[in-house]
Amino acid sequence: MPNSDRAPAQAQVDQAIEWLVKLRFDSPNPATEQQFQQWLARHPHNAQAWQRVSNLSDELAGLPNELSRRTLDGSQRQRVSRRDHLKLLAVLAVGGSLGWAARDPLGLPALIADSSTDTGERRQLQGSDGSQIQLNTASAIDLRYSAEQRQLTLLRGEVSLASNPDDNRPFHISTRVGDLDTRDGQLMLRENDQGLLLAVRGGEVTLFPASTAPRLVHAGETLQVSPSGRYQLATLHGDPWGWTDGVLSVQQMPLGEFCAELARYRPGLLRCAPDVAKLKVSGTYQLGDTEQILRLLARSLPVRIDYRTRYWVSVGAA
Repeated sequence: MPNSDRAPAQAQVDQAIEWLVKLRFDSPNPATEQQFQQWLARHPHNAQAWQRVSNLSDELAGLPNELSRRTLDGSQRQRVSRRDHLKLLAVLAVGGSLGWAARDPLGLPALIADSSTDTGERRQLQGSDGSQIQLNTASAIDLRYSAEQRQLTLLRGEVSLASNPDDNRPFHISTRVGDLDTRDGQLMLRENDQGLLLAVRGGEVTLFPASTAPRLVHAGETLQVSPSGRYQLATLHGDPWGWTDGVLSVQQMPLGEFCAELARYRPGLLRCAPDVAKLKVSGTYQLGDTEQILRLLARSLPVRIDYRTRYWVSVGAA
């Protein structure tokens, strides 16, 4: 007999999201509705996942006029990945509150985070200890201070920290792939598909990855840390700190990778066709105007920008 006391598995949350898309953005027929009811009754966790996903999605409001159901209908429909489904739901959510699902099955920590940002938003904070903190697009953190230590928890996205070295309390940082300690560190943390990107610009930071010995990370080092705790020096096509100055700064970055980066700062879907994905992009682009960045791409590369809607954009061969 299924154990209904445990939380839904990631796969069940994924299925609930798929059903949400089908039932809210397609035109469900009786057969589809019957299949949904069968899925709902198949396991207690299915119903639990559906309840929580649908409750969160009830925050949807102010549906953009340009984002109509036909975006997902008819002959123009392409196979949409789970990541695209999540991105589309995030477009529709007030304040981006559904942007949680890519890494947190139920998203509750990000929804009740101490500080968070919407898609395309960046925010500067100052801790009560004088430390400087910046949140990048679609990010969330918790911040706690006690007499013994300072603590930051990265719930989602990307954050930079310049710890106040005049405060003698250790600064402890928690992430999904491991913990870090510092006192005077200037560091940047970004969740990505490979785990966690860690860049250190100043001071010393000790990394405590899962299932691996601690590693002292010095200024100038950038590491990619996997969920299993393995780490290696990262080779990047851009400046990982650029966003803190409001720019996307890249050198010979493949266009497919560039579009994926740019998509983080735009609501909706931004796709790059495979036949142009290997074209190289270099330059410094202002993140405050992603439409201008797309126009610059069309001027500097043999590509065209096609708008299915304002929220569904494709970059392909000219």
